Amino acid sequence: MADTQNSRILLESGTNEIEIMKFTIGGNLYGINVAKVREIMISEPVKPMPHAHAAVEGIFKPRDAVLTVVDLPRYLGVESEKHPKDIFIITNFNKMFIAFRVHTVDRISRISWTDIQKPDKTVSGGAEGVATGIAQCDGDLVTILDFERIVAEIAPETTIQMSEVERLGPRERNDKPIWVAEDSVLLSKMIGDSLRKANYVNLKMFSNGRELWEALEALPQNGDLSRDVALIITDIEMPQMDGHRLTKLVKDNSRFKEIPLIIFSSLISEEMRIKGRQLGADEQLTKPEIGHLVDVMDHLLERVAASR
Repeated sequence: MADTQNSRILLESGTNEIEIMKFTIGGNLYGINVAKVREIMISEPVKPMPHAHAAVEGIFKPRDAVLTVVDLPRYLGVESEKHPKDIFIITNFNKMFIAFRVHTVDRISRISWTDIQKPDKTVSGGAEGVATGIAQCDGDLVTILDFERIVAEIAPETTIQMSEVERLGPRERNDKPIWVAEDSVLLSKMIGDSLRKANYVNLKMFSNGRELWEALEALPQNGDLSRDVALIITDIEMPQMDGHRLTKLVKDNSRFKEIPLIIFSSLISEEMRIKGRQLGADEQLTKPEIGHLVDVMDHLLERVAASR
């Protein structure tokens, strides 16, 4: 068993770097952000669960907690027999612990987000694909999987729920410009649909932090900046530029630092909260709490309006 919690990158600030744990399925290399991994362990017997998704292998209890096991080879359509030396990668994101079966675990590579490219549709499987990026790690091409997308498909009730917004009741139209950086096509659509349902009607969506930052820099020097962007929402994990690097650039810039910025990510933990505070984020929220996000947006925009 190996604990990954000593990863120093969690305490660094705005370096635009990521540590990738490489693993294999059917001889192919895949990767996961080390920040999502809590431990790796040799596979154990699993108790099947009736009426579960085809990729849900069942449950097991490594210590005090019962964990769901996802058969990642089966999910990816790789035909293979289970082997006693298979590995369970125990993950923690979206406030959930889930075990993913893989064949082997390789080394951890530290790279820049600029070295991760968004795959084209032939590689990712189209707009709904599960490849969130292709990375060059130690001379190998590694497919970075979108684990949030995988879990959202297997257990839709664990992801963003429009019903949270509906419970807020009737809301006044708000046309303040909201900029959102989110690389997952699925989650970007969910966030956009939910915010529009909450009557935030002036949204501008970006597929990574670099796109948003370049758009900020391109804004006219003169005039009321709030007419162009009143609030920023950013994910953390994104190709080219992650949300922490984006936060640092925004908050270190005298022109942009007053723009409220919310980190909305599946990776929010105590370590990540420390990092976000150091970088100047106004709020940090855990996906999929979309109703809470709307409340926080309301509060921050009201605070800005009251300060003028």
